[in-house]
Amino acid sequence: MTVPHHALEITLTRSLTPAELHTAAGLLPLAANHDATRLMALVRAKTPGRAAHRLRHRLGAHLPVDVITTHYPDATGQILLNVAFPPAVHAALRNSAGQARQSPGRFLKQALERALARHDSAEADRLDRAVRELLAHTTSAHLLTALGRALSRHPGAPQP
Repeated sequence: MTVPHHALEITLTRSLTPAELHTAAGLLPLAANHDATRLMALVRAKTPGRAAHRLRHRLGAHLPVDVITTHYPDATGQILLNVAFPPAVHAALRNSAGQARQSPGRFLKQALERALARHDSAEADRLDRAVRELLAHTTSAHLLTALGRALSRHPGAPQP
C-alpha cells in the first residue's frame, strides 16, 4: 500500500528569521510565504491527522507553530485544524467537555461549528440590512445591474 502525502499549512506566531527558516528547512522541505509567518509542507502519513501530528512533533521544538491545517478540504469539505493549547487552556477544555459529557475534541468541534454558524447568521443579517438600505433608494433592476457590474469587475472577490 502506498502512503499518501498530505499538504499542510503551518501558521506561525511570529515571522521566522532566515536562520530559523534555514534550520527548519533542513528538517523538512518547506515553502514560506513572503513574510515567513506561514509555511507549507508535504508530509507522508496514512491520515491527515497523523500527518499534522508528525509535522508538529518534527517542527514544534524548532518553530513557533501556532496552528497546522490541511491545505485541501477532505471529501466532506472539512479542513483539519491542529492546535496545541497551553496547559491551562487544555485543562479548562477538558473540564468543560467533561461537564458536557463529551470528549474534548467533540466539545471543541461543536463549539467551533456553533461559532461559525453565528458568524454566518450575523453576516447574512448584515447583508440583508445593507440590501434593504440600498433598495430604499433605488429599484431592484438598478441594484441588480450595479451588482452585476461590481462582480464582473472583481472576479477575485471572496466566494462562499
